[in-house]
Amino acid sequence: MLVRPATPDDALAVAGVHVRAWQVGYRGLLPDVYLDGLRAEERARRYTFGSAEPSAPRTLVAVEADTIVGFTSTAPASDLAGVGELVALYVDPSGWRRGVGRALIAAARARLVEQGFGACVLWLLAGNRAGEAFYRADGWLPEGTRRLAEVWGVEVDEIRFRRPLS
Repeated sequence: MLVRPATPDDALAVAGVHVRAWQVGYRGLLPDVYLDGLRAEERARRYTFGSAEPSAPRTLVAVEADTIVGFTSTAPASDLAGVGELVALYVDPSGWRRGVGRALIAAARARLVEQGFGACVLWLLAGNRAGEAFYRADGWLPEGTRRLAEVWGVEVDEIRFRRPLS
């Protein structure tokens, strides 16, 4: 598996992973009609891969046999000075439990360290037990902060997790 920076040409493939991961991983946590209506083509138009803006997310993709099987995005945390944020980490359901997520999260942490961050946060959908187990195994802990946020047009209840990077 190769982990590399995403390019604008990767947008549709990344969006496909994003949509499929939501449709399988969030089934039972978000309304079925909403999940069934997600479209990769709509999501792909929102990506800004290759942006020079310092606060823009930076995305890495995991590639196996010329196919993008997962991605992760990092950025400076929007509300915590000097802290990085794991904005997204999604693996195509066909790649679950094969080490893709572990490779991506390690690469995301390394990228945040290179950018000078000593700690990182992420927001996890409340009730996402598989995601919580994955992040806890990587040293992330809930810090007690919750929020209601709109993501992809649906309101979600999220819990913030934090992890030191050093």
